[in-house]
Amino acid sequence: MEDLAINGDSAVALAWKQIDPDVCAAYPITPQTIIVEKFSDYVADGAVGTEFVCVESEHSALTVCTASCAAGARTFTATSSQGLAYMWEMLPIASAMRVPLVMAVANRAVSGPINIHNDHGDVMSARDTGWIQIFAENVQEAYDNSIMAPRIAEHPDVQLPIMTNLDGFILTHAIERITPLDDEVVKEFAGEFKPFMPLLDYKNPVSQGLMDGPEFYYEHKYQLVEAMERAFGVIENVFDEFAAISGRRYNVVENYMCDDADYVAVILGSSFGTMKEAVDQLRSKGVKVGVCMPRIFRPWPAKQLAEILDGKKGVVVMDKHLSVGAYGPVFSDVTSTLIECKDAPKAYDFVYGLGGRDVKISEYMSVFEDVINGRAKVVNYLGVRE
Repeated sequence: MEDLAINGDSAVALAWKQIDPDVCAAYPITPQTIIVEKFSDYVADGAVGTEFVCVESEHSALTVCTASCAAGARTFTATSSQGLAYMWEMLPIASAMRVPLVMAVANRAVSGPINIHNDHGDVMSARDTGWIQIFAENVQEAYDNSIMAPRIAEHPDVQLPIMTNLDGFILTHAIERITPLDDEVVKEFAGEFKPFMPLLDYKNPVSQGLMDGPEFYYEHKYQLVEAMERAFGVIENVFDEFAAISGRRYNVVENYMCDDADYVAVILGSSFGTMKEAVDQLRSKGVKVGVCMPRIFRPWPAKQLAEILDGKKGVVVMDKHLSVGAYGPVFSDVTSTLIECKDAPKAYDFVYGLGGRDVKISEYMSVFEDVINGRAKVVNYLGVRE
């Protein structure tokens, strides 16, 4: 296909169209709405054979999707912010039932106060529910992640649901140039859905989601841990196979100018691109800094990240969410990772961009400068007005 100028939501919908899932149940919420609106157009036009289920809430959407996937249908959905919060009860149920459904999350601040703009409060609040989580820097990656997601989730060694994250408005509504794949290539890459769990079938009844007492609950939860660990190898293989058909190479942790850096920032999502520019400008002044992005947030890539951070003088962790009364969620994971380092750097947490607050390149540069010059505290709130 020729290059397209397209926004992130429409790019996700395009990937879904090319995959042609069996079922999509969704409820609209800003800034995710364009995904399901556009995909419903494909359904109405007969471009896909998907059964589109209009539900009355996000909780219902994920309930329908969980049941649909458990019945053997490749199932997709999308949500954001309060919608993800409304789904929360079903998130750990979906993972415990081992249904490999795909959910696009247009990352948006969680109320209150009410805010429709981007931060990572929604997805961070769901980090411990047993879902694989993958992040995109730009619209091309939002499209590519959507194509790779079912291959990762549906692998027999994994069988877990997956969230594909794209920053609200910054990516969902931003029009960028992408290079899509041909329909036939995507269809072949996705393959057929071959479920491995006992399927819901009225002709051959089974029970799922039953009461699980102290005798077995712990072991069933531990099975999710084992599946997450196995997901690393699957993810890397899927990245390799996707590179072969697209020419676009992805890594579990993306590395920019980190090899010889004294100080490295760790950041998620679209901010990775802005921080690259800050790194470039500081490099032009002779300051040896770098930045990396864990493309996969769950499972957490501790080994790969530790290899990048080992021996550095300092690590700057950028958190687009705060944990009131504690450190930021990414900071907590990074500091745990430093245990794996032989020569661990000192870590600094910078909370930034909450509720869509703009952050200038100069502010990203100041983060490094504050750390290098000894002005940074352990936890810092970038640009907040006290």
